[in-house]
Amino acid sequence: MKKYWIGFSLVIVISFTVLSWVGVKIYQQKPPVPERVVTESGVLVFTKSDIQDGQNIWQAMGGMESGSVWGHGSYVAPDWTADWLHRELIAVLNSWSNEKYNVSFDQLSAEQKSALKAKLTQMYKTNTYNEATGELRIPDVRYFAIEKNIEHYTDVFTNGKKEYAIPKNTLNDTEKLRKLNAFFFWSAWAAATNRPNDNVTYTNNWPHEELIQNIPTPDTIVWTGVSIIILLFGIGAMAWYHAANKGEIEHKDYPKEDPLLGATITPSQKAVIKYFWVVSALFLLQIIVGVITAHYGVEGSGFYGIPLSEIFPYVITRTWHLQLGIFWIATAWLASGLYIAPAVSGIEPKGQKLGVNILFIALLIVVLGSMLGEWLSTKHLLPEGQWFLFGHSGYEYIDLGRFFQIALFIGLFLWLFLMWRAIKPALKKNDDQKAILTLFLIASIAIAGFYAAALMYGKHTNLAIAEYWRWWVVHLWVEGFFEVFATVVIAFLFAKLNLISIKTAGRATVLSATIFLSGGIIGTLHHLYFSGTPMIVLALGAVFSALEVVPLIFVGYEAWENIKLSKSTQWVSKYKWAIYFFVSVAFWNMVGAGLFGFMINPPIALYYMQGLNTTPVHGHAALFGVYGMLGIGLMLFSLRGIRPDLEWNDKLVKWSFWLINIGLFSMVVFSLLPVGLMQTWASVEHGYWYARSSEFLQTNTMQTLRWLRVFGDSIFALGALILVYFIFQLSIQFKKNKMEK
Repeated sequence: MKKYWIGFSLVIVISFTVLSWVGVKIYQQKPPVPERVVTESGVLVFTKSDIQDGQNIWQAMGGMESGSVWGHGSYVAPDWTADWLHRELIAVLNSWSNEKYNVSFDQLSAEQKSALKAKLTQMYKTNTYNEATGELRIPDVRYFAIEKNIEHYTDVFTNGKKEYAIPKNTLNDTEKLRKLNAFFFWSAWAAATNRPNDNVTYTNNWPHEELIQNIPTPDTIVWTGVSIIILLFGIGAMAWYHAANKGEIEHKDYPKEDPLLGATITPSQKAVIKYFWVVSALFLLQIIVGVITAHYGVEGSGFYGIPLSEIFPYVITRTWHLQLGIFWIATAWLASGLYIAPAVSGIEPKGQKLGVNILFIALLIVVLGSMLGEWLSTKHLLPEGQWFLFGHSGYEYIDLGRFFQIALFIGLFLWLFLMWRAIKPALKKNDDQKAILTLFLIASIAIAGFYAAALMYGKHTNLAIAEYWRWWVVHLWVEGFFEVFATVVIAFLFAKLNLISIKTAGRATVLSATIFLSGGIIGTLHHLYFSGTPMIVLALGAVFSALEVVPLIFVGYEAWENIKLSKSTQWVSKYKWAIYFFVSVAFWNMVGAGLFGFMINPPIALYYMQGLNTTPVHGHAALFGVYGMLGIGLMLFSLRGIRPDLEWNDKLVKWSFWLINIGLFSMVVFSLLPVGLMQTWASVEHGYWYARSSEFLQTNTMQTLRWLRVFGDSIFALGALILVYFIFQLSIQFKKNKMEK
């Protein structure tokens, strides 16, 4: 085991050293926020305070949950960066054209257009920011264009726009609207202006905008090629490894009876059951708000004619849909950990049940309190300045206000304390299970500790830096160490059933974690190619995101092993559907995280696809397909372990399993994927702004494709309802039997 631990430790130390070094580079080379934006004639356009306050106003309104900036956010409203930039460019071109030719730009000949576009490119690409004075000086003609944009966005947020799912009076304060526009201007300026002494913009020439020759950089193309080569090399290396070690893992003799029968269930394990009730309730609520959110994409301001957006606008339903998904999945995993911990040592620490109950109450406060705060923030009902503490952070996946983020952070450490005190006696034994328990503890520490990244930005943190820390949470916390934790838990559960040896499980989990994290930690950077970061981010992100995909190609082996375990002996059939959910995790890992993930990960692909519906293809298939299925599987496994003697209605679980998986596949393949691919074509052919515009998204073809989602969504929702009914029915059985052994 020593060599496995050395490898694991080296991967962790080297990877985080690189990731931290890149973070320093991002801090040093972030797009500057000018002290003043002034015209050549001396007119003050915006101040630094205007831009920073505008960013806060955008955050408090829901930020990334209504449209996107730099490609990160939601998909119904435009990307404000690309939309602002294109509108400003058109206004400047029309101004020049009318002044010189007395006609609008679109009426000019090809030669005349070419001359004006060359002039436009020179003007926008030239960096006029003075680092010494902090002043950004712009031509007078841009001030005219900015005023036109302010007029347009004032109308959008004051009078509403159904196509964007933005209701009337979303924002009607004139001063706040001007500051919001200041933030949009800054994000577009960073996307159009070259870095000092360079020929690439702060966002690496994103978005694609033909009018000023915002096109993929040579680095974007070259590193895409390198990432594909690395992927092929990695697949070859993994194939060689699997071939060389085929048959190395041998199963022990299977027991004739379920080892959990007759086991003593501790008070804290019984207390975990109510966590699974909450998991079921949050899962159901997530589906309800998800259906409403998806429907806003076609109807905009209503739900089948009901003006629901007046109370629950798109920005809040999407916030809740994402947040509830993270909450119920995390709750299922944390609850499974609390169930497993006493089973590890066979000892119930004093006061463990009380700790489990306190954590449960804290969980409810964070979930319900943060949801209420987000709604109040987006409706402008919080006292001025309180949005940051109790409202909406504006950043996707970490939408909670700072107070609730801190409360969640404290709750995670309470969970870690409960886990540690329960497995501590087992760690002291120094037996065959020490390896898997050590990794179990490391993953638990990481789950509690890495949420601290959500606390690393402040009110006025530069967006490039805020994005860096946000992806520490989304990628490292959710996709990284939770996956390691889940791998350990599944292996331990199989070992507890004596289906595999604990020694083999320990070795396999340490090796799996090492392989996954070797690409996964630095692979975080693939989210940051075009977020105001230096080119080194693109190079490292391209290479290591390819390595991240490599082990996912071989998860079919893991799935087959799990299927064999489900048929190993007669009594294991009681755990069949929990194991089958683990099998579906392997499938969606390969398809959702692997295939659909790599579809958008290479720099040249993400350049055109970032923030299109190809992103939720990967998001749904990976977040729910992998982590959601894992949560359900762990929940079912834990419930079966608590009462292995009870008869289950397996038909209900069977129907739930197949309907959820078929529904998810249909939703992704028949609706989201075609919409995303058509948007990609539009992005390549006409520009990113067009792919996200209502002119393109509201065409009959696109509307039909979005309506097709109803088929998959309905099947999925039916499967979820059956699962929730099953959990409810099972809880009644538990109550009737009074948990007696």
